[in-house]
Amino acid sequence: MSQAATEVRPAKSSSETRPAVRLVALRKAYGRVLAVIGVDLEIAEGEFFTLLGPSGSGKTTLLRLIAGFERPDSGTIELGGADVTRQPPYAREVNTVFQDYALFPHMSVIENVEYGLKIRKVAKPDRRRRAERVLEMVRLSGLEDRKPIQLSGGQRQRVALARAIVNEPEVLLLDEPLGALDLKLRQEMQIELKRIQREVGITFVYVTHDQEEALTMSDRLAVLRGGQIEQLGTPIEVYERPATEFVAGFIGVSNLIERDGQRVTIRPEKVYLLLDDAETAPPGAHVEEGVVADVVYLGVVTRYRIELDAGDQLVAVRQNLETAAAEALEARGRRARVAWRPDQAFRVGPTNQDRPTTD
Repeated sequence: MSQAATEVRPAKSSSETRPAVRLVALRKAYGRVLAVIGVDLEIAEGEFFTLLGPSGSGKTTLLRLIAGFERPDSGTIELGGADVTRQPPYAREVNTVFQDYALFPHMSVIENVEYGLKIRKVAKPDRRRRAERVLEMVRLSGLEDRKPIQLSGGQRQRVALARAIVNEPEVLLLDEPLGALDLKLRQEMQIELKRIQREVGITFVYVTHDQEEALTMSDRLAVLRGGQIEQLGTPIEVYERPATEFVAGFIGVSNLIERDGQRVTIRPEKVYLLLDDAETAPPGAHVEEGVVADVVYLGVVTRYRIELDAGDQLVAVRQNLETAAAEALEARGRRARVAWRPDQAFRVGPTNQDRPTTD
């Protein structure tokens, strides 16, 4: 890989900027199953963009359409401003990293990384130099001669990543690449992936069902459900201001209550739990009363479920700065007040299944 490819690519002026990926009215069905329904989406150059959703939401189908592994029934796919809708995968400036790594077991680490360059007939000295540089970037220097079976899961994932980025694609597609790793290693690799993406400046399009991954790594994300985009925005926007009940419930934990004929969402960490009269709500807060129905001690925080006199339930969390486990559990069954600031409670709309679609 050239030195320029290992540095963050310079930002273009607004007149030069065009989306790395542009999807227009994209639609894909498998028989009677609508996998993707009229999706419009633009992904900026150099962006870490995540397609987030549960199984069957259409996120992997979208990725396969971008890669060229599937053909849309209608709509267009543009990469770098060029229409590639009917182009085969090998003609597109993309590479894909899969969950199962797809490494060649009989090849060494460096042979796996060099493979794409060899197919493109890059001279051996140049491909060896580029492969060594990218292995250094993913922190695998010294393991060049090992076979995949001699590596840990995290190391094999890094080899797969190195093999993809050594070709310097315009867009790197990642299909749940961390799904096979244990929790601790997955969290470490989240940080590493974001570091590598910033270093190389390649556009990453990442597919996952894991909300923490999406919130940790993404510049922006699209929450999908039923083949449609439910909400599009930055992690902060999507978490703090969920647009629909589905988004509120799928990303993290959220309280959904009905007030004045409207469905409202409030995140548990935004709810003040007032267990005695000495505790006061912040100025201007909305206050209601209820009973602590359940308490779950989670170490760092304690989660309280409160049954409100008005008939709804709320979950509130408190950091255990000074509270002991026994003290927290003693709150079960007590009368309590809950409070929240009106600007932290948001009205949510219907899910996309409740909206009309155009067939």
